[in-house]
Amino acid sequence: MPHRDPAGWPWLKERLSGFRQARPSPAAPVTGPAAVVRTAVVTDSAAALPADWVRTVSVDGRLTVVPMPVMVGAEIYGEGEDDITDTIALALALASGTPVKTSRPSPGQFEQAYLAAQRHGFESVVSLHISGDLSGTVDSARLAAARVGIPVEVLDSRTVGMAQGMAVQNAVGAAAYGRAAADVREAAEQGLARTKVYFYVPSLEQLRRGGRIGAAASLWGTMFAIKPILAVEDGKVVPLEKVRSAAKAIARLKEIAVADAAGRAAGLARIAVHHFGNPAEAEQLALELAAAVPGSPPVQISALPAVLAAHAGLGVLAVVVGESGAPAGPETSALS
Repeated sequence: MPHRDPAGWPWLKERLSGFRQARPSPAAPVTGPAAVVRTAVVTDSAAALPADWVRTVSVDGRLTVVPMPVMVGAEIYGEGEDDITDTIALALALASGTPVKTSRPSPGQFEQAYLAAQRHGFESVVSLHISGDLSGTVDSARLAAARVGIPVEVLDSRTVGMAQGMAVQNAVGAAAYGRAAADVREAAEQGLARTKVYFYVPSLEQLRRGGRIGAAASLWGTMFAIKPILAVEDGKVVPLEKVRSAAKAIARLKEIAVADAAGRAAGLARIAVHHFGNPAEAEQLALELAAAVPGSPPVQISALPAVLAAHAGLGVLAVVVGESGAPAGPETSALS
């Protein structure tokens, strides 16, 4: 059955539940080695991480999600800081000419996040971000990393949404085992290598306005009423297939995702469904995916973060296919 905003993987929740990034009190001498998270993780709101999960693992600064700004007309909103979903939906639905745009976070925002990690006692940071071909966010992170004293590994995820989010979860899990930055980064990279994003949009107009597809492709799709199936490949939005109706496009999206999941090891395929303005369609798609991929973890359903919805537009359905697995503990091998 699909789940909304799950609290996180059971292995990670258990690992983190007893952890505190606190120094031992002089009145309570340490009797043995304590597991300490040495590496903090920073990401951006394009990772589409469930809010409940973020709250659970953000204790003591081990995870920071830097908000990406969204502009509706002359107003600037911060993802996660302002309730902007309805504002964006209204602007897109009315097609009133009010522009909906996004921007990268400033280097200063990342600098603050890295310095906060240092103040919390972390030795290093892994900073994982939306594809550099879709946003300049990773450039801001690199500029900030060069300004701070704490070592920062900046990683371009070459993807977006919960494909990026699953890699962040891998990184946080590796950090929970006390791994160094290089190992935390490797855990994220392994997750990224095993994750795919497929999506359908009723209209290509918002992607055209944001420069994510060409004007010719948008016009061609509009003139011939084509409903495209798209994907994120090597950091870019690319066409997969062209379908003649919305119903056929959604059915084909499901087929593609199921075929991908079926190629994974039994029980490991992990699926997330994103939507914007069409929760009922997302619920139905998630139910069908869960039935078609039995034995896998529950399908997660979540609205696209505003920074992605601003480009995809109303009615988008996206399916992220990745894999479950905990980073290795001291007595196990690499990611399962």
